[in-house]
Amino acid sequence: MTYRYITTPIYYVNDRPHMGHAYASVHADIMARYLRAAGARVMLLTGADEHGEKIAKAAMQANEAPRAFAERHAQSFQQAWRRLSVEPDRFVRTTAPDHARVVSACLTRLYDAGEIYLADYEGLYSVGQERFVTEKELVDGKLPEDKEPPVVRREPNYFFRMEAHRAWMRQLLLDTPDLIQPAQYRNEVLRLLEEPIGDLSISRPVQRLAWGIPIPWDAQHVTYVWFDALLSYVSPLGYPDQADFADFWPAARHVIGKDILRTHTLFWLSMTHALGIAPYQRLHVSGHLLGADGRKMSKSLGNGVDPLAAADTYGVDALRYTLIREVSFGFDGIISEAVIEQRLNRDLADDLGNLAARSLSMVVKYRGARVPAPGRHEAADEALITRAAALPSAVLALVEEMKLGRAAEQVMEFVKQLNAYVASSAPWTLAKDAQSAGRLDTVLHTLLEGLCCVSNLLHPVMPGKMSELQGWLGVTDGPGWHRAWGDGVKPGSLVKEGILFPKRAA
Repeated sequence: MTYRYITTPIYYVNDRPHMGHAYASVHADIMARYLRAAGARVMLLTGADEHGEKIAKAAMQANEAPRAFAERHAQSFQQAWRRLSVEPDRFVRTTAPDHARVVSACLTRLYDAGEIYLADYEGLYSVGQERFVTEKELVDGKLPEDKEPPVVRREPNYFFRMEAHRAWMRQLLLDTPDLIQPAQYRNEVLRLLEEPIGDLSISRPVQRLAWGIPIPWDAQHVTYVWFDALLSYVSPLGYPDQADFADFWPAARHVIGKDILRTHTLFWLSMTHALGIAPYQRLHVSGHLLGADGRKMSKSLGNGVDPLAAADTYGVDALRYTLIREVSFGFDGIISEAVIEQRLNRDLADDLGNLAARSLSMVVKYRGARVPAPGRHEAADEALITRAAALPSAVLALVEEMKLGRAAEQVMEFVKQLNAYVASSAPWTLAKDAQSAGRLDTVLHTLLEGLCCVSNLLHPVMPGKMSELQGWLGVTDGPGWHRAWGDGVKPGSLVKEGILFPKRAA
């Protein structure tokens, strides 16, 4: 059995889900669906990071207790994923007792091993990122991600000896060039590791922050939010001794945004090394989503697109398709309402939707809405059959590298090939000649079988619309990744016409 473990970021629930959250979760969900379709046993994890100073501050501003505030926002994330057809196998919450037990056990192990010590610390502290920062990280006096400049703080903290693991991390990245993808992010981390990285503050005094998991040996401190949250990748697997951890963790792939690259490399890799946990298999790092103005999406700038509103306006499947086609994973790119509408109208309505409408209407018109049995295949048919047979492996190879946009592009090229086949075979002309009845049957069957192939290949991207298309094709046994040509549509089955992707008026 092939196991795959795919995780989204464990989202910080101090506000409602935004397009950046949707981008990461949709990519992770699509990868999970493809690998599951290909026969792997897949676990998709997402969740809510509910502790820390920002949550406590936001709860106070909302006049709520932190736990009630976190509960409400965690539910909003779960509802958002259901709306966007993201189907995690597990949703971890850092307030869950099972997770807290894992965090406490890991802290105790590291403390007993001499990996944690108490010291006073004075430095610049970013409230937005909930960590101490250095002067060289600042741009115009603050972190690029923050609205406010850091503040000077002096307080006793427990520290994890992160610096002691720097040489090991650097060698790991040198020995495993594909550990972090795309490669520019690996190179960025390697540059960080060329100089001392210091130790990691992993606690906060309860007199300043009480909302967190208590330090097991010192009730006057709670656990730093990142140390807590990163362990939520292993706590749902029953770390350290449950079967799920043994089966799934060796195949762990984290999907994150580049703004949390440092925490998922310097922090997380050093933590796993100290705990004796093997490093994750792959870290897939996305770029920033930009608004129509070319600047990073930001609530303060008002240049973002609400993912739930976009799903309501354009359809959830059109949004999912746009997110993987428009912005190559790992790079910055624009997502705007105009971009979504263009992908909907051109790719989905004009290319795929038109192919489905033409093909199904001709079967209804010329064959009484029944799938015809094919006759002898000619060269044009064989070319399509050959391409359809090669597509699943080509698509999966791209999925493995998180090149989902290129994978979907391969399928859409096949759609264009099918559209060209319609024009060259001219079924409407064949229908006028009784002597060409056999050839018409073959052409129509080829089109329906091609559409069935497309619906299987794009089902992980657009599960709703591709299930609808399969219903119109008379396919009742669901998507079949390994279904051979000729095993898709069944001769004699009833087909139905419809408009798969209604166009949006300009």
